[in-house]
Amino acid sequence: MRTGLLFPKLAVVIAAVAAAVGLMALRGMAATPSDVKAVAAAVDEHYNHLHSLEAQFTEEYRGSGMERTESGTLWLKKPGKMRWEYRSPREKLFVSDGKDAWFYVPGDRQARKTAAKKLEDVRSPLAFLLGKTKLEKELQGLSLAPDVTPMAAGNVVLRGVPQAMADRVNEIVLEITPDHQIGRLVVQEVDGSSTEYRFGEMKEDVAIADSQFKFSPPAGTETVEGGLGP
Repeated sequence: MRTGLLFPKLAVVIAAVAAAVGLMALRGMAATPSDVKAVAAAVDEHYNHLHSLEAQFTEEYRGSGMERTESGTLWLKKPGKMRWEYRSPREKLFVSDGKDAWFYVPGDRQARKTAAKKLEDVRSPLAFLLGKTKLEKELQGLSLAPDVTPMAAGNVVLRGVPQAMADRVNEIVLEITPDHQIGRLVVQEVDGSSTEYRFGEMKEDVAIADSQFKFSPPAGTETVEGGLGP
């Protein structure tokens, strides 16, 4: 079973244009294709100035005749570091220091490891969100998604196809807040499954020690190469 998340890479914006787009969304006005570029550029600008990010997340997976909801805390740090700490319904850890990536469930006698550059999990691009984002480059056919209801009034919903994972993912849906943060992300895979991530309590440029992104298997734990992912 695959689970995923996909955060592409982002770029620069003119503040006045971005403010105008946000105002239109708040007034319930339909944005035009040219506004899509402004929204994407505003998101690029926002994340490219960050060095770290902490957020609470809820992950919902639907596929293969089943549904699963999990939640926890996500930490990102520039360059390329991430830590997904799942707390509910059970504890597990997905972490990468930019070189190695690990998946571990406390109590298991195995810890899975792979090189970060070989990581195929759909969460992996999120590790490179900070400082390298370029939505229009990473998502082909980036456009408005008027058929998708936003979680909150004033949010703008976009969709596109990730170039790097087009053989696996049909489309990515991004919900953007008036503050140019990504509040929700939905990955629709070619096999019909979907994974939705909702982010809240986002804290930007917080102090996060590099040790947060390191992992050492507990004594007696076998290390298995490859096959990462909950």
